[in-house]
Amino acid sequence: MKYLGVLTPIALLGLVSCTPVKTSVDLGSEQSLLSHNRFSHFKQVSTSQNDHYFIVASNGIPDHPVMEGITNWQQQVVLPQDYTANNAWKIPLHPELAETPLLTKEHFHRGAVAVAVNGVPIFNAANNRGEFATEIGELDRWGGHAGKADDYHYHLIPEHLEQIVGENNPVAFALDGFPVFGKTDAELDEYLGRFTENGSYQYHAVDHAPYFIAGLRGKVSTDSIDNAPEDQIIPQPFTRPIRTADYGPLPGAEITHFTKHQASSYSLEYQLNGHSHHINYSWDNDGLHQFEYVDSEGNITTEIYEKLNQLKQEHSEEPPKKVRPATHIQQADTGRKYCGDGMCDNTETTQQSPADC
Repeated sequence: MKYLGVLTPIALLGLVSCTPVKTSVDLGSEQSLLSHNRFSHFKQVSTSQNDHYFIVASNGIPDHPVMEGITNWQQQVVLPQDYTANNAWKIPLHPELAETPLLTKEHFHRGAVAVAVNGVPIFNAANNRGEFATEIGELDRWGGHAGKADDYHYHLIPEHLEQIVGENNPVAFALDGFPVFGKTDAELDEYLGRFTENGSYQYHAVDHAPYFIAGLRGKVSTDSIDNAPEDQIIPQPFTRPIRTADYGPLPGAEITHFTKHQASSYSLEYQLNGHSHHINYSWDNDGLHQFEYVDSEGNITTEIYEKLNQLKQEHSEEPPKKVRPATHIQQADTGRKYCGDGMCDNTETTQQSPADC
């Protein structure tokens, strides 16, 4: 996508004087341009618009290191996501204040509640069991981790992005249309936000639970409010898994290093019972993904997946060749959504698709 000139109003930054309002906040086209500029710091992100939404396209992978420091790991890694075209992030151009804001402790334990200016989604600070992910070792040093679809996302506000966008600038935008900032000394309301003197609304991070956005001040739609707290805001992108197995938690493992070798080649190192293990993985332009699992004794198990027609092979000797035996090809499910932080633990309800887990 390319930026399409000066965008139409997107009540996101609150830098232009206007009269406070009760039901909506619309601050002019200048704010759309400034919003675009926040995202333009990141080469993996592009922006556009339609009549209703400011649209953010990305691959979901941040520029900073990831995964290091996680001690409560579900054996996911980080893969690029196709947050583009009809599957891009959509932020309302004209946010409206909700009469009864939906609280994040009661809703949205699945899917994102905001998107950072580097194109990475931000999930509820609580996982789908209602536990704060940062308090149980699920997050890396940057406040994120990989979910069920090997999709990287934050569970905390990425305040470190202020070093790029500048202090007192938003580091994210909630899916109700309002901006999200780092910490502030200003008094916040019960939703962890505030109205500025010119009538705009903005959220802030805090250093205690629930950490950010206690309730969405703007109007949003959900996929199934009866499924709360595991409902999610719509519209938002799908994630499409490459690996089909449910690897589950690996008790006692700690991720110590995550290395990017090339644009499509990574290594993850973790410690388990005092020994080092590695996952080396890469992919090519044809959508063929190769994973090598190296144990502490150097034994290698290899898996190969094809992005559209998923093929999986395992052995511990030579790497598999690029073969696609028709009898082993399985058609990928390209429309699946996954529970909250990707953990399946019997908290899901019967209203959810079995594909969630």
